[in-house]
Parts: sequence; structure tokens; C-alpha cells
Amino acid sequence: MKVAIIGYPNVGKSSLINRLTGTRDAVVHERPGITRDRRELDCEWNGRQFKLIDTGGMDFEDDDPLAGSIRDQARAGLADAEVAVLVVDARAGVRPGDEELAELLRRSPLPTIVAANKCDGLADMPLAADFHRLGLGEPLPVSAAQGLGSGDLLDRIVELLPEGEEEQDDDTVRLAVIGRPNVGKSSLVNRFLGEERVIVSELAGTTRDPIDMPLLVGDRRLVLIDTAGMRRQSKVADSVEYYTVLRSQRAAERADVALVVCDAADGVTAQDLRVAELAMKAGCATAIVLNKWDIHEGSEDDLDHERARVAEKLRLRPRVLTASAKTGRHVSRLLTEAIGLGDRMAGRIPTPELNRFLSETVQARQPPIGTRRGSSQHRLKLLYMAQIGERPPRFAIQVNSRSRVTRDYAYFIENRLRARYGMQGVPLIIDFVERGQRGQRRGARAA
Repeated sequence: MKVAIIGYPNVGKSSLINRLTGTRDAVVHERPGITRDRRELDCEWNGRQFKLIDTGGMDFEDDDPLAGSIRDQARAGLADAEVAVLVVDARAGVRPGDEELAELLRRSPLPTIVAANKCDGLADMPLAADFHRLGLGEPLPVSAAQGLGSGDLLDRIVELLPEGEEEQDDDTVRLAVIGRPNVGKSSLVNRFLGEERVIVSELAGTTRDPIDMPLLVGDRRLVLIDTAGMRRQSKVADSVEYYTVLRSQRAAERADVALVVCDAADGVTAQDLRVAELAMKAGCATAIVLNKWDIHEGSEDDLDHERARVAEKLRLRPRVLTASAKTGRHVSRLLTEAIGLGDRMAGRIPTPELNRFLSETVQARQPPIGTRRGSSQHRLKLLYMAQIGERPPRFAIQVNSRSRVTRDYAYFIENRLRARYGMQGVPLIIDFVERGQRGQRRGARAA
């Protein structure tokens, strides 16, 4: 169930959504035009769960191409919704932009609520009456800043929503598309979806909010998360960009898989590597995508060079793939890779198979010899291995002495485990547990 929140620029739509959802997920700023793409946020009231669609301000008089794209996104949000909420500025009164939106909604079959925002006190409540002339029923006085009337608004929304609940699928893979500004993230998301779902512009920084979008690939469900470009902190220009970057980082934290999109003409830059590290530390399985490969016309030698550099710099050794959002080349392969990474994040390896792997690892390279008390030397023994967790995968190896586990040998086991089970780019944890001392673990964690 979806509820579209629409209105003229700077009437407080995103602030109202944050109030209704009890979060700060929507970017709020006094500057108009901050919200551009439509974005869906979860909301719950009296046991009913639904999504609020945050849209950009609709100004029919603005001839800017970006403003036109914002209007198209808002109209698409209305097409997806079961209920519409028209947010107006009670203090400003009825403006021409409000009347144009009201005319649009009167032609729509959607049930509509008029929310007269910025009624921050009892003295402001009568201001809502002015909006009766929009012809959309009784306006509700609300205050996104103070919370006044928000419960009444949620009650009205729930009354108008049709009965029924959306099915939840635990098999869904949450896929974040992240990277530097203007590398083609939104173009790639649109290519995945087969429609112009998010605004694409040559102007860097067009995307402001992380945007969740469902996608069905065969019989598998994905949620695509388009994010704002992430610059180095020293390059962040203002508070708006600071908070959009922060939200992109949080989007990575709630994803299962991250595609780090790079510009093939630049190769994998130092900032691309930082973005990939951020995703990995957030617990995401990660792959690197060289977008615009058709424009760059790179050779196999160029690709081998980038892969070698990534393998040297990133401990998780994510795969480096090529694609073109413009032509669609190899785009379906990216989705296949993302689903595979999600499955490996959630999968389990049988214990007998892990112990065969452990035996082969010891045969390939003998464990190190450590020094105990006195002068006698004792070799590390790997006794038993089992998987004890997933998302990310976690393994426990029983040893005769934790003190003899060297970092070099722990990395050797980790790298063989990745190569054996296709876990390139998958964060995994290995705990070395000394025999007879349960609960005392020393882990080699993949950051």
C-alpha cells in the first residue's frame, strides 16, 4: 500500500514524512528543490503498514529541464499510489501552484487528503479553512515541526487505504548502487528497471536521497537502492551534500550487496577504493563495476590491470566487472552477480565439506610453528571447522593453541576459502577457538 505525498516546492513535504515515519530519512533543508526523485519510506499506524512516497516539489511554471523531470517523477508516484496527500503551506494561503495541483488531483481517481502544514499552534488552526476552495474535502491542519495533527492525518490515511497487506519475502536481496558522483549510478538503475525511474542529469549530485525500488529478476526479488554520489569529506561543499552522503553510507549498511560503480575512463580511483572499503566494513558483499566501458573502449590488458590493482588494495578481493548503462551491455550479468553474492552471504556450507577443505589447506601449506614455555617448539594444529553464522558468513576453527595462529596464516586460510567457494567480495569472519576453552574466540575478521 502506497501513499503519495505531493505539493508545491518548500511546503514541508519531507519534514512531514519524517514526522509521520518517526525517522530522519528524508533530506530536509530550507532551500527549495532539495527532494528530486520519488522515494518510498515505510510507515506504520495502528497495525497497518504502508509506504509514503516522498516526491519533489511540483512547479508547473518552472521551465528548467530538471524541474520537468521532478514533475514526471511526482506523477509516476501518483500512478503507483492508492491515496494522495496534498501538502500546502497554511501560512502562505492558497497559491496558484496549489490550485494547479488540486486540479490535477480532482481529475485523478485517487482519494485525496489536503494537509495544511505549518499550523504550529492553536492560533494557526483556522488558516486551514482557506483551502476548502481547492475542492478536495475538509483540509487537515498539521504541523510537521511540532507534530500537531499528525495522528489525525495518519487516521485519515488508514481509513482511505484499501484492505490487504503486502507479502514479505525473506529471500529478497537488497542491492545498493553506490559510487562517486556522476559515474552513471542512476542510469544503471534505470537500465536495471527498464524505465526512467530516477532522474538522470549531467549535473553531478542530482540524486539526493537513497531510493528503494523493487525489481523481479526471474523468480527472485531484489530491492534496488540508488544513492547519492560519495565524495571525499574534504570535497563536500555544503550541509545538504553532507547529509546526502551520510544517507548513502547508511543505505550501504542496510544492503546485502553493493555494486561500486566507477567511470571506466578514470579506472578504479582512490575514492572508488574508499567507497568499496566503506561497503565492506558495513557488511555488504561487494562487486566493482567499470561503467561506460563502451565509451572508454578499454582492452583486456586494461581490465587485467584494474583487477590486479583491486586485488592488491582490497582484502576482500571483489570481482571487477564491465558494463554500459547506455547500451545495456553486460547489465543483466551484474544482476546475476548480485543475486549470487546475496546467496553466498546467506548460504551455509556443510560441516563435512568444510573439514575436507581444512585438511586440503593443511596439506597445501603446513601451519606455523610457535614457541611455548621453554625452548621446545610446537606446531599449530587445525582440528575442526564449522560454519556458525551467516549474513555475513562466520566460521569457527578449533585449534590446539590460539597463540600460535599468525595473521599471515589466517589470511592464507581466508583467501583459500574465498577461492574455493566463490566468496570474492563477500565479508567473512573466521574465529580460532582453542580446544577446551569454549566461548573464548580470536577472530580473523574480513573488514
